Amino acid sequence: MFVAVYWWKIKPGKEAQFRKAWRRGTLLIREIYGSFGSRLHRDADGRFVGYAEWPDEETWRAAFKRMMVYDEPETRAAFQDAILEVPADAEPIFTMTVTDDLLTRSMDENMGGQDQD
Repeated sequence: MFVAVYWWKIKPGKEAQFRKAWRRGTLLIREIYGSFGSRLHRDADGRFVGYAEWPDEETWRAAFKRMMVYDEPETRAAFQDAILEVPADAEPIFTMTVTDDLLTRSMDENMGGQDQD
């Protein structure tokens, strides 16, 4: 398994919009590009951090080269409108190959979660 980690600073008041677009976009990326999905986290400084799992590095690289963006114009626009800052070139901050995995999956795999806005 391969993972890519991203972060975003979001415009004040746009957190719910960002999370909705992130969820829809993640479902599209999973469906179109073959990812295993992603988890969205909120750092103490307010940044959102996404941890995306992929079957392997080759699948991720192929998707990233093909654009790896949200293919629905509405979803892409909502996502981009909410963003205040991202790393240069929107590159992941980490790309890693999993060597050992002891993470327990939650019973609720619907990528929902509790609102933290």
